[in-house]
Amino acid sequence: MQQFFAVIGDPIAHSMSPAMHNELFQLNELDAYYLPLRIKSEDLRVAVAGLRAIGIAGFNVTVPHKEAIMPLLDEIDPLAKAIGAVNTVVNQAGKLVGYNTDGTGYIAGLKEDLQDFNQKKMLIIGAGGAARGIYYALAEAGVEEIDICNRTLDKARKLAMECPYPVKSTLLTIQEAEQLLAQYDCIIQTTSIGMSPHIGEKPLSLKKLNQHAFVSDIIYNPHETAVLHEAKQRGVNVQNGLNMFVYQGALAFEKWTGILPDSERMKKNVLQQLGG
Repeated sequence: MQQFFAVIGDPIAHSMSPAMHNELFQLNELDAYYLPLRIKSEDLRVAVAGLRAIGIAGFNVTVPHKEAIMPLLDEIDPLAKAIGAVNTVVNQAGKLVGYNTDGTGYIAGLKEDLQDFNQKKMLIIGAGGAARGIYYALAEAGVEEIDICNRTLDKARKLAMECPYPVKSTLLTIQEAEQLLAQYDCIIQTTSIGMSPHIGEKPLSLKKLNQHAFVSDIIYNPHETAVLHEAKQRGVNVQNGLNMFVYQGALAFEKWTGILPDSERMKKNVLQQLGG
């Protein structure tokens, strides 16, 4: 009997998850199919009930539902509960169980391009579900100083205060972060600003960027966001969201099927879908 999987979010048309996971199902000869589902925030409760009713085998959760979905699930993995966000749901004999593979996926990808990352002074832009996963994973990995800038400082404060791992953090407004940018070795953009179709937008200016810094944006569509374009123009090394997307997807696929897929093949597939 064919199994169904999905990704839910709003917007969702940009997502490469269906192409990535459907190829994995074919490669592993699994009778399964993965769908993109645009779900508005006000419809989330009804949508989750519907997914449960049709017996969906599992699904991914993206912006803006990673935090809001938690009360609608039957069980939350301890790490996801600590982070306060879910990006992967597994149907275990009718019970919907939430996990978070964002942080571990992000670090796996970061290691490919940034050596000794845990010795860097970091700035995270944003304080949403993805930011929480990344912040917690970096703190657990031993990064000692991770500052947070966000439009709403209360949300950034909540993120920092609830982290169970020892880490020093200063909370900044966007304007303050722009002025202090030269202090940071690594800047991580975790918001949806700059995502297709709003590809010209940037969360902040990089005018005072340290010339030895590393800039990471977790968006992968477009392949080069406006903030990464500016960073490259200023001569620094950058990484888009492809690595994180692939590794978190590989970990989700493993939770659904018990199979850890080939991440390099997954990257090639996504790049092909994005036009190279």
